[in-house]
Amino acid sequence: MRKAYLDNIRWSVGVCVVLYHVVYMYNGIGIPGVVGPLTAKQPQFIDLFMYAVYPWLMMILFLVSGVSARLALNRRTAGAFIRARTRRLLVPSTVGLFTFQFLQGIVNMKLSAAFGEMSAVPLPVLLLIVAVSGTGVLWYIQLLWLYSMLLIPVRRLDRDRLWTLGGRATPVMLVLTAIPVWLAAQVLNTPIIVVYRVGLYGFTFFFGYFVLSHDAVITRLKAWFPVLLAAALALCAVFCVAYFGENYADVPVNRSALFTTYGWIASLAILGGAARYGDRSSAFTAWMGERSFGLYVFHYLGISTCGLLIGQQRTLPAAAVYLLTLAAGFLGGYLLNEVISRVPLLRWTVLGIGKER
Repeated sequence: MRKAYLDNIRWSVGVCVVLYHVVYMYNGIGIPGVVGPLTAKQPQFIDLFMYAVYPWLMMILFLVSGVSARLALNRRTAGAFIRARTRRLLVPSTVGLFTFQFLQGIVNMKLSAAFGEMSAVPLPVLLLIVAVSGTGVLWYIQLLWLYSMLLIPVRRLDRDRLWTLGGRATPVMLVLTAIPVWLAAQVLNTPIIVVYRVGLYGFTFFFGYFVLSHDAVITRLKAWFPVLLAAALALCAVFCVAYFGENYADVPVNRSALFTTYGWIASLAILGGAARYGDRSSAFTAWMGERSFGLYVFHYLGISTCGLLIGQQRTLPAAAVYLLTLAAGFLGGYLLNEVISRVPLLRWTVLGIGKER
C-alpha cells in the first residue's frame, strides 16, 4: 500500500527544489556556473532561502527513498527491484545524457563560458564533455541507484535483524542520530563536484530503510512534531545568521555540525509533520505526485536557459527576471515531461518509463 505522506513529501520537496534553483541561478554568493546577481546591491536577502532549505532539501529525499525502497522490496523480488531501479534511475542518468540531457550540458557550458577554453579539444572528446556536463540534477538518481544496488546484498546479510532493531528507535534516539549524521558528512565527499556526498546521503538512505520504514517510529515522530518543528526553526535561524554570505554548499560550512544537525532535525520534522497532517491524497496531490519525477528531471533546463537568454542580458528588472525564470522552471518541467513521456525511445532513455504490460 502506498503511503500518501511520502508521495506528498516528494512533490512538495520537488517544488522547493525548483524555487531553490531559481534563487541559486542569481545568487550573490559567488558560486560559479550561474548568472550571478542581477543588481549591484548587496547583500541579496532573497539568498536566505537557499540557506534555509539546502541543509535538508536532499537529505529528506534520501530518507524518503530509503523508506520507499523498503516498501518496494516488501512487494517484489530483489531481481525485479534491481531491474526497475536500473531502468528508472541508471538509464536516465547515463544513456539519457546522450539522447536529451546534452542540451543541459550545452547551456551549462555556455553559462560558465567553458566553450571558449576548449577550442583545441577534439570534437569527439568535446561531445563527451558536453554530455557529461548535462548530468546536473541527475546526480541524485545516480547516487540513489548506487545505494539501491548496495541495499540488496546488505539486506541478504541482515535478514531483517537490523531492521527489527530499528523499529525500537525512540524520539530521543532519533534526535541523537544527528551525531552519526555529522560523522557521515565528513567522509566520501568528492572534490570540486561537492554534491556527491556519498557518506552523508548513503547514511540517510539506509537509515530510512532500516529505521524510518517502521510505522511505529513514524507514529512517535508524529507525536514529537511540534517539538521538532520548533527546534528546526531555531536551528534554521542560527544557521542563516552564522553563515549568511558564505558558500553554504562547500567546505567548511557543509560539513559543520550546525549544517548537519539543522538538516537532520528539519528532515525529522518534515517526516513527522507530513505523516501527521499530510497522509491524504486528492486529485491535485495525485497530479503533482505523478509528475514530480519529470519536474525534477527537466526543471533546471528551463531555469538555466532563461538565465542564459534573459538573465545574463540584465535588461529587465530583477523581479521580472525572477518571475520569468520561475515560470520557465515549472512550465518547462511539466511541458517537457508531457512531451517526452509520449515519445517511445526518449520516454525510456530520459524518464526510465518502460513498455506498458
